[in-house]
Amino acid sequence: MSDFLLTPLPLAGLFNVQHKHHRDARGHFSRLFCEGSLEGFEQPFHIRQINHSCTRERGSVRGLHYQTAQAPEAKLISCLRGQVWDVAVDLRPDSKTFLSWHAEYLREGDGRSVLIPAGFAHGFQALTEDAELLYLHSADYAPAHEAGLSVHDPRLAIAWPLPVKNLSERDASHPLLDHRFAGVRL
Repeated sequence: MSDFLLTPLPLAGLFNVQHKHHRDARGHFSRLFCEGSLEGFEQPFHIRQINHSCTRERGSVRGLHYQTAQAPEAKLISCLRGQVWDVAVDLRPDSKTFLSWHAEYLREGDGRSVLIPAGFAHGFQALTEDAELLYLHSADYAPAHEAGLSVHDPRLAIAWPLPVKNLSERDASHPLLDHRFAGVRL
């Protein structure tokens, strides 16, 4: 039996990953990643990079980040501490859900991750102090091909659960979408 249960989410290619918890008197054990167990994911997922973030203040937002078509990446996002509201935005122009978003609550100990395919933007809002995330990436970071969307873009109309605060200078400078935005064609 697999240590993961992949459940499709409303945007094609986006999955909830439920990790099987093994508990006993010592505590618990969960497998966070097994390439062979992600066969239901619609593309191969090889880990190229692992990142860890800690967001100190409740209400802080990181994102919405994505890599362009020249350096696409998928992500597996897990919350190690606290709670976040994790957002994925479909940027694939041929998708029926182009520019639609979906969010999942991820919290410490819930045994869940979100599997985000290439061609999506990602961001999150910390719902607790000191929220920590673990990100597994399918590609190396390529700064020449990074981009972002404004968390306040009216075209996306993301309903953040708390007032947005503590955007980085880079995230605050992401432009609003306009007629020139062609998405990420993979």
